[in-house]
Amino acid sequence: MIPSLSFETLGVAVFALTGALMAARKGMDPFGFALLATVTGVGGGTLRDLLIGADPVFWVGDPGDVLVCLLVAAAVFALGPGRVAALEGGRRGRTLLWADALGLALFAVVGTGKALAAGVPALSAIALGTITATFGGIIRDILAGTTPLVLRQEIYVTAAALGAAVMVVLQGIGLDPFASAGAGFAASFSLRALALLRGWTLPAFPRRD
Repeated sequence: MIPSLSFETLGVAVFALTGALMAARKGMDPFGFALLATVTGVGGGTLRDLLIGADPVFWVGDPGDVLVCLLVAAAVFALGPGRVAALEGGRRGRTLLWADALGLALFAVVGTGKALAAGVPALSAIALGTITATFGGIIRDILAGTTPLVLRQEIYVTAAALGAAVMVVLQGIGLDPFASAGAGFAASFSLRALALLRGWTLPAFPRRD
């Protein structure tokens, strides 16, 4: 099993940042910042732990991850509109997208590692890694009233699934778990980064008006 504690906390912090940035874009109050940061940070891992029967769910047993989410939310709120706009950069929302890409790749391998450690089959581990990486973002976007990335033509779920699959395959052929996790992270983040940089999208079914 990979040393998932530090990786999971980092992933929680990064995804909490995307939730807080979304709250800033929507002009929410401090409670809205705290809510979006927390559900984004722990949402995917919560569903994963419930599906594999983990007792307790990771943040219930160690509320430090929730504290991380609250601290990130408070920090972004304290920055104020001007500094948050500067953090977002010239193209509004790019920081959110890149932070989300980093969190996606981190959680894809953390979720897959926890699933494999729980003894689930390879395909199930890939699915659970993908769920860990994407479910928090789905909750964030729904609560913020925007179309979730997974329902757009974005290469998003595909990137998470690729990272999870690379990790499972490499670990299955005997590669060190840490190295396989690193390769999975690199594959997931690289694909998502290329999609953002080059505008890659998945083909959509033609609409019928």
